[in-house]
Amino acid sequence: MPITVSSPTSVRLIACYAFDNVMSLDITGPLQVFASANVELMRQGQAAAYEIMVFAEQSGPVQTSAGIRLHADMARRDVDLDVVDTVLVPGGDGIDRVRRNVDVLNWFQSAADLVPRVGSVCSGALVLAAAGMLDGKVATTHWSRCDEMRTAYPRIGLVENRLHTYDPTGLDGDAHIFTSAGVTAGIDLALALVEHDCSRSIALAVARRLVMFLKRPGGQAQFSAYLTPAIGASAQLAGLLEWLPANLQADLSLDAMAQRAGMSPRTFSRVFTRDMGLTPARYVERVRVQAARGLLQAGDISINRVARLCGFGHPETMRRAFHRHLSISPQDYAERFGMADFDGISTVLV
Repeated sequence: MPITVSSPTSVRLIACYAFDNVMSLDITGPLQVFASANVELMRQGQAAAYEIMVFAEQSGPVQTSAGIRLHADMARRDVDLDVVDTVLVPGGDGIDRVRRNVDVLNWFQSAADLVPRVGSVCSGALVLAAAGMLDGKVATTHWSRCDEMRTAYPRIGLVENRLHTYDPTGLDGDAHIFTSAGVTAGIDLALALVEHDCSRSIALAVARRLVMFLKRPGGQAQFSAYLTPAIGASAQLAGLLEWLPANLQADLSLDAMAQRAGMSPRTFSRVFTRDMGLTPARYVERVRVQAARGLLQAGDISINRVARLCGFGHPETMRRAFHRHLSISPQDYAERFGMADFDGISTVLV
């Protein structure tokens, strides 16, 4: 369907769906961005650009996964989609029940035919996926649900390391149906919508007011629980996997690791890839990146020293590994997540 051309004087109704055990921040985070955009516009003598509304199966209180209740302004069946600009579906613990509700799925399909924009926050993407609305599209979701989405909905072009897929140009995403990654990525999505609807200066003013990036560097991989437990690893690998994190400066070549595991290099490579789902070299690099993350988060330590301690040898080798796995440099990671200013450089948010 054609996308409505944005106008600085139009008032857009943003309607967010709520359900039992919804993630409260998936709703309040994006809606606060739109409310703050109104404040910034009025500070500049301009009219408000947004109205916000929460709807649910029934009007009234909705229990969130945090234990607090949000108030739904309207029942879903009473929402007039002809006057809605953007519908958002959040995620949370209750999302699996929602995506099995055929009536809800049909409603979102109808909404996509009537409103200019339909988006999801976090695992809310699974509702759009179940409704078939993401087939053939680029989409993302919370990092913990990516494997599930890839398996259950193979027609979706899943991108794991993206904060959102909203793209008004249509070159690298979609301006009609779009998704965002885990929880706070819904705020990144809302800022992108404000930038398109109003202006970059208004979006930047909102980001400053909320003390956050207008556009965060990197994707959601930098926030994920990066290394999962080695469930299913054979007993032959268990000792090696336990030994590795404390010996990152050792010889971790294929031959050396195979000898420690008591296998020939060929057998070791086959068993390791079968049990761990990736090659030994790739796994070692991930462990080194994880170790480097911990050191960079812990405090003021030079990148050169981190590279040596984690077995990268040279800072440039570590920089390339960080970009491969996290889409961010070690310097930027340290500035954002370190407990102290890194190498005398203060953290800059916007």
